[in-house]
Amino acid sequence: MAEFTMELNEDQKQVRDWIHGFAADVMRPAAAEWDEREETPWPVIQEAAKVGIYSLDFYAQQFFDPTGLGIPMAMEELFWGDAGIALSIVGTGLAAIGVVANGTEEQIGTWIPQMYGTPDDVKVAAFCSSEPDAGSDVGSMRTRAVYDQAKDEWVLNGTKTWATNGGIANVHIVVAVVDPALGTKGHASFIVPPGTPGLSQGQKFKKHGIRASHTAEVVLEDVRIPGNCLLGGKEKLDERLARARERARSGGGERVKNAAMATFEASRPAVGAMAVGTARAAYEVALDYAKTRTQFGRPIIDNQGVAFQLADMRTQIDAARLLVWRASWMAVAGRPFESAEGSMSKLFASETAKKVTAQAVQILGGNGFTREYPVERMHRDSAIYTIFEGTSEIQRLVIARTISGMPIR
Repeated sequence: MAEFTMELNEDQKQVRDWIHGFAADVMRPAAAEWDEREETPWPVIQEAAKVGIYSLDFYAQQFFDPTGLGIPMAMEELFWGDAGIALSIVGTGLAAIGVVANGTEEQIGTWIPQMYGTPDDVKVAAFCSSEPDAGSDVGSMRTRAVYDQAKDEWVLNGTKTWATNGGIANVHIVVAVVDPALGTKGHASFIVPPGTPGLSQGQKFKKHGIRASHTAEVVLEDVRIPGNCLLGGKEKLDERLARARERARSGGGERVKNAAMATFEASRPAVGAMAVGTARAAYEVALDYAKTRTQFGRPIIDNQGVAFQLADMRTQIDAARLLVWRASWMAVAGRPFESAEGSMSKLFASETAKKVTAQAVQILGGNGFTREYPVERMHRDSAIYTIFEGTSEIQRLVIARTISGMPIR
């Protein structure tokens, strides 16, 4: 296992520069257009597929980087390019993580390639967990999965919301309740294959930011899927439910993670890296502007009020990146998040992105408030990082519970 390092090796630098070039040359020129259109940027995703960025192989190579820095490095560069387009490119990854974290080898080999398609026929996937009445409160989930033993099929009913690629995905991963009496321990994840009857897109959301990324409700009405579409298989599920029931009867025992939480825990440092990318992009625009914009006969960066803001922005960005890298390295090294380091990285990086992008708008003044400059869009985009995959309040709750050992509410 690689030791923790703050220096990228030569191979990593080459990959970083390659992704940066794609972000600068392909994503940034298209960013304003797709933000205005509020549509999935299929041509950009296809370009990413043609060069190898939107592919299973690319993400596997970064995921298995022994230093743990492959994924956060890639996320930072893509989201430096544009958050909305980047989320359209990487949104499939959350569904893929759900399969890798909970599925069998056969399920991984069968379904993940179908999530991406081919460069000539790109596909996307969706991870569906949140519901209208169950966001942070996953215990309130109502989507049900009932097993039809006679047909060896699962029947899904319910409504999911805030699903990236929901309804337009080739493959949907759906978290549902199989045993309501067990609360979150009674949840399981299911693969809904392409074209399955009963699955439809509900409301498509018109969003404040990340508008190039498709977000919608997913409606499930008597959706029947084969028994082998239960992630991990029924035997594993039955064993897990039996242990949970026994612990419930005995009044204690070891904690059991549900499928959705396992997916979110694995992805939180990556979300932190996305936030770092957006923050860095806004900081760079503000720095360049401050060095070239003159007022009262001198560049505005000559004023401490501006220069000190930029100093704070850079310091916060670097600190956020270090927290993300630490958590990413710990994850690949198999070191437990004994102080909720994954949640720490997402919390600090997401709050940093909101603050830094707001400061960038302020430094640009009136220009920063117009769509002629990208910091306006970056500020809108940054708001999502403190909300999705666990709000900042939830991250603080996780950290507080972890460091105190108390059931803080």
